[in-house]
Amino acid sequence: MKYNIDDIDRRILYLLIKDARAPFLEIAREVGISGTAIHQRVERLREKGVITGSQVLVEPTAIGLNVCAFVNVAVTEAGKLGDVIKALKEIPEVVECHFITGKYSLFVKIYCRDNAHLMEVLMGRIRNIPCVQGTETMISLEEAFQRQVWVKE
Repeated sequence: MKYNIDDIDRRILYLLIKDARAPFLEIAREVGISGTAIHQRVERLREKGVITGSQVLVEPTAIGLNVCAFVNVAVTEAGKLGDVIKALKEIPEVVECHFITGKYSLFVKIYCRDNAHLMEVLMGRIRNIPCVQGTETMISLEEAFQRQVWVKE
C-alpha cells in the first residue's frame, strides 16, 4: 500500500535508518519539531505500514555462518508456489525469498556454517520440497555492502 510522506516524515525516516536507536528527542532537535510530534509521526508511519519494525543486525560470520549463498529455485507448477514458499519458510537458513522473472520462479538467500552445511540445505531440504524442479546456486565471496532502502534526506 502506498502512503504519501511529507518532507518531515522523510527526514525522520532518514534519521531512523541511519540509527534506529536514536532517541526521539534527538530526532526532534534535528528535524525542528517537538518530541511529541516525532512520536505521533512515527506511530502514524507504523500504522500505515511505512515502518514495519526494527531489528538487530547480526554479523553472520560472528556466529559461525561463514557461507552466504543465493539460490534460484525453479518450480514445476505456478499454482504450487505458495506451498514451496511455506516450505522454504520452515528452513531457518533461508533468510530471504523473492519472486523473480525469467527462467526461475524464486530467488532465496541462505546462510550456512560451511560448504557441507550448504550442500545439506540444498540437496537435503530445498531440492526435496515437492514441486521444486531444480536450483542454481551462487556463493557470495564477500559482501561489498548492505543497506536499508534508500530515503533521501
